[in-house]
Amino acid sequence: MLTRRHIRVKVMQCIYALTQSKSDSLEGQQKFLKASIDNMYSLYLLMLSLMIEIHKMAEDQLERSSKKYIAVDTDNYPNKKKFVANKLLQQITENRVLKNELEARKLKNWYLNEEYVKILYKEILNSDVYKAYMSATTSTYNEDRKLILELFKTVIAPNDKIYEYFEDDKLTWVDDIPIVNTFILKQLKKVKEDDSVSFFLPQLLKDDDDLEYAKKLLTKTLLNNESLVKEIEGKTPNWDKDRIADIDAILLKMAICELLNFSSIPERVTINEYVEISKEYSTPKSSIFINGILDNLVKEYKADGKLKKIGRGLL
Repeated sequence: MLTRRHIRVKVMQCIYALTQSKSDSLEGQQKFLKASIDNMYSLYLLMLSLMIEIHKMAEDQLERSSKKYIAVDTDNYPNKKKFVANKLLQQITENRVLKNELEARKLKNWYLNEEYVKILYKEILNSDVYKAYMSATTSTYNEDRKLILELFKTVIAPNDKIYEYFEDDKLTWVDDIPIVNTFILKQLKKVKEDDSVSFFLPQLLKDDDDLEYAKKLLTKTLLNNESLVKEIEGKTPNWDKDRIADIDAILLKMAICELLNFSSIPERVTINEYVEISKEYSTPKSSIFINGILDNLVKEYKADGKLKKIGRGLL
């Protein structure tokens, strides 16, 4: 789920937080990094569990409507139970492994904040995609999946109230929400009826190397801060260091650290990754600024024999 670019962003967030707080605790930032990465998985689980809560609400409403003598909206559809019986929705709701993980992490957010589920459920009932689905007499697994995919894409993921809730809950979730939502959409597109229960519990990191990469990048950037600052100052004669945006300075230090300490990562990959991150998190001109400095540094490091790269993909 978490790519190397996302990991770089997490490290950038840690260094920025340290800079703003004036803290000098490396151990504290290492804990912050680990918590930030782990919390991203909690966010994924919470977004997925919204579907479980929506399904429960639909079941409750269906049961209540069956005991009433007055007409309700669902009476206009040929099969009032169709949404509750949606095969993908049931696949998620009945996933015991997913429920166990939610319980283990004590993620009871929606139980304690049911009003957000109600908001989403009301929007779903009023959506055109839901009405079209409920108006059809039958459905296949693919059609059930298409409905949930469209509801997530058009109702759940873009909901402002849900976004505000997550923004208030944990600071780092603001940057994680687009990543998590995109990943869930990909999951919903490729899920199959016979997939194992573990399908919806992917690994957060590809392997242990990614976590070690994150720790090493954070640690070496912070411990070598003074020498990295000098590297930047030497390449920006027309720029007072106070004029360089904080994020630009952090990204440059991280990139230089990566160029000099991660021999298996091609220099072009490093440059491209930090240029792309700067486009999203810094000023409009930052990408050009960062690209120019890193290009010049790579040429200098190669000439001085300081750039030692090994492995595949280096040509």
